[in-house]
Amino acid sequence: MRSGLAEAIALLRSGDAAGVDRAIGLLQSTVLSFGLKVCGHREDAEDTAQEVLVKALPHLAKLEDPRALSAWLYTAAKNRCWQGRRTATYRKTVALDQLLPDHAELETLLLADPAASPEDAARRGQDHRLLHQAVLALPPQYRIVLVLHDMEELDTDLVSKILSIQPGTVRVRLHRARLLVRQEMAKLLERRAAAPRRKKTPAKPPAQCREIFANLSEYLDGKLEPESCERMRHHIEACPACVAFIQDLKRAIDRCHALEVCPDRETQPILRRLLTEEYLRLKSSSVRL
Repeated sequence: MRSGLAEAIALLRSGDAAGVDRAIGLLQSTVLSFGLKVCGHREDAEDTAQEVLVKALPHLAKLEDPRALSAWLYTAAKNRCWQGRRTATYRKTVALDQLLPDHAELETLLLADPAASPEDAARRGQDHRLLHQAVLALPPQYRIVLVLHDMEELDTDLVSKILSIQPGTVRVRLHRARLLVRQEMAKLLERRAAAPRRKKTPAKPPAQCREIFANLSEYLDGKLEPESCERMRHHIEACPACVAFIQDLKRAIDRCHALEVCPDRETQPILRRLLTEEYLRLKSSSVRL
């Protein structure tokens, strides 16, 4: 969970006008950044931030737990972002087989020099635009899980609560989202480098490797049972192809963790001032009562 939310609660409880202004700015920035990652359009994100924060004002003084504030804000923002979206589009699923590498891709990964790859060069140059584009290309039900878990730094249980799905479903969607964003990023980087797109071959990796690939997120996040984790570790240590793919997926996850879609510091200053004044008015009225 982002530290800014805990800081916002502390500032709101202080009652100091300057602290409240800072807290509202933190909340505004958090919701706006989330909206940009999920919606992609600035106007949609700004409308979402305005509507969510206006609705939140009467409740902010009562929320003392950062987790409760996170759950409330992200649930409200998620509902506003998906308002009017087509249900069929939101529920689009992607089969795991479509996301796993074939023999040709594994061979490419084995021969690649990560230090010199265009993908790493883009990361070193902080080229977040392509990654943001790749995230927006994901089907919504995968994108929202990836944003909440890997970018907004919420744990599985909190994501489960916000999306009203089981924790196990969160883990399944998260893994496919990570595989999808790795795949999308590779396409965008190839396109930028004007490299010819490699046709996917029907040849599949060995069954044991496929089992490893299907459970990589659980393995990388330390969520597997010790026995399963140890079995996977033994196979991976003896399989260069698995090592190469794990390193590639881990780079994709690290990029998602590092992605910042930051609004301007002075974004919607008039709204921020009005929200601050209204919060102080509500708090003052509450004290008098």
